[in-house]
Amino acid sequence: MALRGPVSRLLRSQLGLTLQQSRAQSVAVLGAPFSRGQKRGGVEHGPKVIRDAGLLERLSGLDYAVHDFGDLTFHHVEKDEPYMDVKFPRTVGAANKTLSGAVSRAVGAGHTLVMLGGDHSLAIGSVAGHAQQCPDLCLIWVDAHADINTPMSSPSGNLHGQPVAFMLKELQDKMPDIPGFSWTKPFLSSRDLVYIGLRDVDPGEYQILKDLHIQYFTMRDIDRLGIQRVMEVSLDHLLSRKQRPIHLSFDVDAFDPSLAPATGTPVNGGLTYREGIYITEEIHNTGLLSAMDLVEVNPMLGATRQAVEATASLAVDVIASSLGQTREGAHASIDEIPSVKVDTEQLRL
Repeated sequence: MALRGPVSRLLRSQLGLTLQQSRAQSVAVLGAPFSRGQKRGGVEHGPKVIRDAGLLERLSGLDYAVHDFGDLTFHHVEKDEPYMDVKFPRTVGAANKTLSGAVSRAVGAGHTLVMLGGDHSLAIGSVAGHAQQCPDLCLIWVDAHADINTPMSSPSGNLHGQPVAFMLKELQDKMPDIPGFSWTKPFLSSRDLVYIGLRDVDPGEYQILKDLHIQYFTMRDIDRLGIQRVMEVSLDHLLSRKQRPIHLSFDVDAFDPSLAPATGTPVNGGLTYREGIYITEEIHNTGLLSAMDLVEVNPMLGATRQAVEATASLAVDVIASSLGQTREGAHASIDEIPSVKVDTEQLRL
């Protein structure tokens, strides 16, 4: 384990216990086939291709009881006209309300929740549902984009670029009453959020990050500091005050497009495979991961079948390493090394 600094001493003192506790938990897999938070069709098929890439089989190789809760059903609101340039607000709001309830029930039942998107607007419901059960949670957002535009600052009006703005208490006075979202209120403080992997931030988002003193790491920061130091600072920032549940929201476009080509908003210069997996390994090593999202896998945007399979396989690797798969191998616990059994009959021969 590579943690150093004040939080590492706290974590090391309880590491054996927390890892045993996390291993004893069950995992709930929940699909959210939804695409109206952005303009590109196909991302609603993300849950299927991630499952088809062997997710459940991979997780079954770990020491978890795996429960696949299937896919949620979302209904599209008729005549869902834009509001302040926000596209499909009622449909996105209704989908997130449904997802929030499902996530809350799964976490409340004691499962570690894995939500398969779908586009990143779904994080509104996923994190909100988690917060209903764990109001002191912290959020690690791994993404090429900050997704913290308000309706007034968003260049596109697409809600997959705005989910964090719906969560933050400090932005409450910047958020109009968007149709479809009366069910949710801000629940997260800006100090309880860390971004990793940013490299395409809109002007309004940059101003919000600075004004609210949000901890973030761009790809330049990762190049400069190294991913080990980035994770040390991130976990120290979030956990030094107290241990609390972690919500990981991972957009596959955080990776370089050469690794994850089947996604809607690729940006060159992203995470390497090793950097992305290191992030999830360190989060797992805290023993505090309570829920995660894996979003924006879009099989319609892969130029070839191999491109789609590579992106979906990468998503499976991210989820599995978040839940304990190591690069030494996924080691299921065994009681003892088997002894050699001597066949005395063969010896007489």
